[in-house]
Amino acid sequence: MMETATGARVRRSGWIGLTVAVLLMAGCAHKEKTAKAPATAPAVTEPANPEQASASSGTSAARIPVTEVPEGGVSEEDKEFVQAHRPIFSEQGEATWYTAPYKGRKAANGQVFRDDALTAAHRTLPMGSLIVVTNLTTRQASAMRISDRGPFVPDKTIDLTIASAKAIGVYRVGTARVRIDVYETPKPMDVGGRWCVQIGAFKSEGKAERMKAALLRAYPDANVIEFSGENSFWVRIRPHGDDREVAEKIMHRVRPSEGDAYLTRLD
Repeated sequence: MMETATGARVRRSGWIGLTVAVLLMAGCAHKEKTAKAPATAPAVTEPANPEQASASSGTSAARIPVTEVPEGGVSEEDKEFVQAHRPIFSEQGEATWYTAPYKGRKAANGQVFRDDALTAAHRTLPMGSLIVVTNLTTRQASAMRISDRGPFVPDKTIDLTIASAKAIGVYRVGTARVRIDVYETPKPMDVGGRWCVQIGAFKSEGKAERMKAALLRAYPDANVIEFSGENSFWVRIRPHGDDREVAEKIMHRVRPSEGDAYLTRLD
């Protein structure tokens, strides 16, 4: 296995059986994001008071600590680190870019979202990870940090800020095939973590609430919340213990008729 800045990691094995039968309403097809439409769901503050969380879902959900990124996304030390080290993990996928729907909107890491910061949104890399994204068509590359969660649209891997998109030649074209090289992660990538499944987007709040109710019946030990996005609604389910294996099973078994189910990491 690879090592991060935090040291070696140990794989965990185990099997957890689950059953779910979720009857959902008829819905419409998921709408694909255009270059200027935010595809990253808004940051959601989980209940800080365990009793508040328990009252809504039957289980407690601890607050996820903030993982800040440097001013502007990356520092000179980050750039020097990239030059002196090899990546610990690489993947390829489709990149898009996004902007905040309103001024002062906070990214998932708790910091105010900035268009001019070299940051990006990814569903599963640990928050604060130092990465280099390379446009495989133009070969333009830039270091940046993960500060947000998304993109929550099919077949997209990473969502860039305007600054990050301009740095690698994605801003004008809107989307591009990229390679993501991970150089440093504040937390292990393949063990631990705080995991959930995000489902949506729903155009109707009633449909989102019915999904929430169905998930609470199927997973009484989970924390399930419903929250609004920009002209849409989402449902998030955090399995007991924020366990990744359980979250993956939920993602594969939930079949919403509107939107999709996405495995995502909260920390």
